[in-house]
Amino acid sequence: MELNQIYNNAREKMKGYCKVCPFCDGKACRGEVPGMGGAGTGSAFQANIEAWQRYKLEMRTIHQAQNPNTELELFGVKLTTPILKAPVTGSSYNMGGSLSEEEYADIVVQGSKEFGTIAMTGDGADPTMYNSGLKAIKQADGFGIAIIKPRSQKEIIKRIKEAEKAGALAVGVDIDGAGLITMALKGQPVGPKSKEEIEELVNSTDLPFILKGIMTLDEARIAAEAGVDAIVVSNHGGRVLDSTPGTADVLAEIVSEVGERIKILVDGGIRSGVDVLKALALGANGVLVARPLIIGVFGGEKEGFKMILDKMTTELKKAMILTGCESLGAVKGNILRKVNY
Repeated sequence: MELNQIYNNAREKMKGYCKVCPFCDGKACRGEVPGMGGAGTGSAFQANIEAWQRYKLEMRTIHQAQNPNTELELFGVKLTTPILKAPVTGSSYNMGGSLSEEEYADIVVQGSKEFGTIAMTGDGADPTMYNSGLKAIKQADGFGIAIIKPRSQKEIIKRIKEAEKAGALAVGVDIDGAGLITMALKGQPVGPKSKEEIEELVNSTDLPFILKGIMTLDEARIAAEAGVDAIVVSNHGGRVLDSTPGTADVLAEIVSEVGERIKILVDGGIRSGVDVLKALALGANGVLVARPLIIGVFGGEKEGFKMILDKMTTELKKAMILTGCESLGAVKGNILRKVNY
């Protein structure tokens, strides 16, 4: 299967939900939520893209970094790449529905495991969506992470226990989903959480706990103080609040604030292995990717999904060679130059 075939297939199967643009920048799908677009004017989606583009790489070729190692250890598991599948649900109302929720979840969880990375499964307005993710995780012998919407404490803890039974590697809450339109339309209440509520969730499980949706220094501190094991710097792909900054604009300062205490992942607008390297250079331990991998799934199922993972990881390795980074641990901020347009 060729990449062009994957994109053409996805363009047909996701017609009306995602235009599968030559470069995914959020301009053609602004306001398309449900769907794959950004909220309102789409400026938050576009800000994610633009923020990564403001960083350029310092090319270096006098060194011995000829065969870079992209391995990462996360939550006690060794991964072959720092690229993880972000939690996304709603095959029917976000992606066109050519695959069922169970089929989609199984592809991303099994495909990630086979490639040597982890998929995060999501939660949605239809409770069976979360169950589809758990089923896929269980079938993969627990090789997956269950992320839950910011529902009531009782409902979240119930879902955490279900994830434990499925053998999940970790659990978390995408607190950036507090204002999701799709949840509101389906009568599924979600909302913000207090520090005490986050502590209660952390203490409800022995699994590593991830809080996804941190965009400010004060909330990074609160998350660390509440005992979370990791945060995801994320504005929910620009899908919940118009006019937020891009994640690359806030990542470095958040890393400097809490990076020595907890793991830090980032998502939003990451389209290539070069973007992945920029995120690592800004201090992230790893990245989450959604839209490019979703296109891989709908354009070529598991083969297409793994091809996009391989493409991005190969791009990362090439960029590491040309910046003199022999391992992820060798990636430092000195490979970046910020350019203001």
